[in-house]
Amino acid sequence: MMDTRHDRLVEDLAGRLEPVRPLPRPALRAALWIGAAVVIGTLLASKLAMIGLEHRTGRADLWLAAAGGALTAITAAYAAFATSVPGRSPAWALLPVPAAALWIGASGLGCLRAWVAPPLDLSEAHEPVSCFSFLVCVSVPLSLLIVAMLRRACPLRPNLTAALAGLAVAGAAATLLVPFHPAEATASDLLVHAVVVAGVIGLNALAGGRLLSKAPA
Repeated sequence: MMDTRHDRLVEDLAGRLEPVRPLPRPALRAALWIGAAVVIGTLLASKLAMIGLEHRTGRADLWLAAAGGALTAITAAYAAFATSVPGRSPAWALLPVPAAALWIGASGLGCLRAWVAPPLDLSEAHEPVSCFSFLVCVSVPLSLLIVAMLRRACPLRPNLTAALAGLAVAGAAATLLVPFHPAEATASDLLVHAVVVAGVIGLNALAGGRLLSKAPA
């Protein structure tokens, strides 16, 4: 068979190709990111005092909120990694909705608990700004990590994937806060948490979406 210029070009290009390592499954990548969040929580536990934790173990709404936040982090992380793969349905974005509803609903019950149960008498004062600082300090590294992991996939819906990543980060940060929160939840606490959660999701959707829309170098 006579070689043509086209055949030689194809052979030349094919000879330069390098094997591409496939990405791990979304479940494995989500597990790795969740593992990083657990490591951060372990490090914090060794550095910060869990003030009044023994008094809060019987508060069902606190642990429902923690469970909802943890499930939100897990399901939203999986949904983010799933939607980052071309060809996966965007319906994966609905996966964290039930967990997020549990998280938000149980968190709101903290403001109503004072009507039916006496508040805890903790020895140290609590200011919402400390919660703000904690949530921000935990959210930043988790956001950078999940965006870096998602960038390898070049998602077709970068803003949706980034928003899910932000939801996962917010859920993880709120869950990690529970053991270190030094006082009962109040309306000001709930407002601070809501602002940080909305900010984390929004910034991830905007900044993360732009980063994910660009092919990695």
